[in-house]
Amino acid sequence: RFRYDAALASALMDMEEDIIEGLKRQDLDDYLKGPFTVVIKESCDGMGDVSEKHGCGPAVPEKAVRFSFTLMSISVTHGNASVRVFEESKPNSELCCKPLCLMLADESDHETLTVILSPLVAEREAMKDSVLILDMAGIPRTFKFIFRGTGYDEKLVREVEGLEASGSTYICTLCDATRFEASQNMILHSITRSHAENLERYELWRTNPYHETTDELRDRVKGVSAKPFIETVPSIDAL
Repeated sequence: RFRYDAALASALMDMEEDIIEGLKRQDLDDYLKGPFTVVIKESCDGMGDVSEKHGCGPAVPEKAVRFSFTLMSISVTHGNASVRVFEESKPNSELCCKPLCLMLADESDHETLTVILSPLVAEREAMKDSVLILDMAGIPRTFKFIFRGTGYDEKLVREVEGLEASGSTYICTLCDATRFEASQNMILHSITRSHAENLERYELWRTNPYHETTDELRDRVKGVSAKPFIETVPSIDAL
């Protein structure tokens, strides 16, 4: 596993020429110090069976999970406007996807994923409120980061947000609709779930403060059954 801030610094330094060329293309001074705003797309997915068919090595899980990130866009504040100096043209390509953590684990193993990825999530949270200063072309430039958890399939979203598996009555990962409610309303939906709310519902599920039955409690928490540990944010600027 790489440290998140070190991996981002390395990725940005590799893009030094692209950033300088982007400044010139936008008729901006190439000595601008920033702040530059970087939109990061985070991805996490299972890699399938990686078991060793022969040999007598140590027993390890037979599946692997990879957590990675992609630099989607870089903008710089100029006057009162935000000017984009870089935009990834092939955001879903393996060539621009930077591996951050490779785990020998099953993507359905909530506890193992929590233990392995929690330090990484803590590093990301720290970077949300801080800036990174890098020396590019002899000038110290400041970078701020916006993280978008959009590179997850439904199975991983349910896993990291603490939701029941895909066979759940609560069919949607973005709202509280049940299968029946969704079948009656195929058009008018809005995003109502949030990471913070899922955490609150997990505490209700864990403590059952109102001493409800299992069915009553499950209806109250709307399908949350484990502790959420990664925030997934649906966003059009990181798809």
